[in-house]
Amino acid sequence: MTATPGLIPRGARNPGSQGALRHLNQERLVEFLLANGPSTQAELARGTGLSTATVSNIVRDMAAKGVVSTSPVTSSGRRALLVRLTDTGDIAVGVDFGRRHVRIVLSTLGYQVIAEEEVALEPGYDVLGAVGEAAALLDRMLIAGGYARESVLAVGVGIPGPIDRRTGTVLQGAILPEWVGITRRELEDVFGFPVMVDNDANLGALAEVTWGANRGQRNLIFVKIGTGIGAGLILSGQPYYGFLGITGELGHTPVAEHGVICRCGNRGCLETVASTSVMLESLGRGSGTRTAADILRRGLEKDPAVLRVVSDAGTAVGQAIGNIANVINPELVLIGGPLVGLGDALLDPIRHGIRQNAIPIIAGTTTVRVSSLGDRAESLGAAAIVIQGALAGNE
Repeated sequence: MTATPGLIPRGARNPGSQGALRHLNQERLVEFLLANGPSTQAELARGTGLSTATVSNIVRDMAAKGVVSTSPVTSSGRRALLVRLTDTGDIAVGVDFGRRHVRIVLSTLGYQVIAEEEVALEPGYDVLGAVGEAAALLDRMLIAGGYARESVLAVGVGIPGPIDRRTGTVLQGAILPEWVGITRRELEDVFGFPVMVDNDANLGALAEVTWGANRGQRNLIFVKIGTGIGAGLILSGQPYYGFLGITGELGHTPVAEHGVICRCGNRGCLETVASTSVMLESLGRGSGTRTAADILRRGLEKDPAVLRVVSDAGTAVGQAIGNIANVINPELVLIGGPLVGLGDALLDPIRHGIRQNAIPIIAGTTTVRVSSLGDRAESLGAAAIVIQGALAGNE
């Protein structure tokens, strides 16, 4: 299968490169146009804080790619160039696979969602069978919207596990062991499109700074608390991937010296004391609490046992975050996952844990709040890596 020309996986670029900076500036222009409609280059410069020369160069490049169109106008008695987003007809697809679901988002290059659907999956599903279900759902969504398959640039796929970005292979340690060993090429064979694959927490973090209320944030940690616990890092405005792409494995941070053995082989990892699976075990089968949704429901009902379990887990999560905060000094920590509806009952223990482990100045200046995108974050992030690859062109 051949990849779309010019489509570059985000991790293939140096986050500190000129290309990455140009791409960030492109995002700022797109966001301004989405919020304010057609604008002159002078208005774009004032609204984004970029120089007129930078705006002119980026607009020229985006116009060459068909992302924007330009037309001469008269503004304040002077000739100016009006810039507007164009509907190129290109579609970015974002797919999020969870333990019990797959969610698919279709988006334009202008960050407009044009279709979105979710279907349930059986626990312990056959991976390639589930990918086949997702591919069939994508086909139905394209047909329903009247979109040609040729309009799809690529499919971004989020998976709850570490990804070797050199090969696009899911590595040992995935919370869904059925995914271990699955490769990007296998996904491409089933979907019939180029595929860009990433860890779901990384995509959640990316979505927050491209789609959510936290657009423009430069340094943040996105933490997803579920059956596993993972983190996505945004540093200096860019996702941070490290050497192999295996970053943010917060769930495997040791927090209990004499704790139980984790599935990763270490002892006392955060996942062994704070995942939703462990919370359910602590509450016991006879409690009638069998799913994360039950924890949420009973927590909202102020059930004391549930609130205690959530508090203990939240404190442990906060302690692990505090250790990372001491190293990278984030301005914002965002919490995602099925329990965010608990609000401060979950956030306050996390804040307490951060205060216990982070130095005072960092703990006091780090904001902790829930994700602005809820359970859509990962699929939107998956669409974002496709959009960003398309806008990057051949840089």
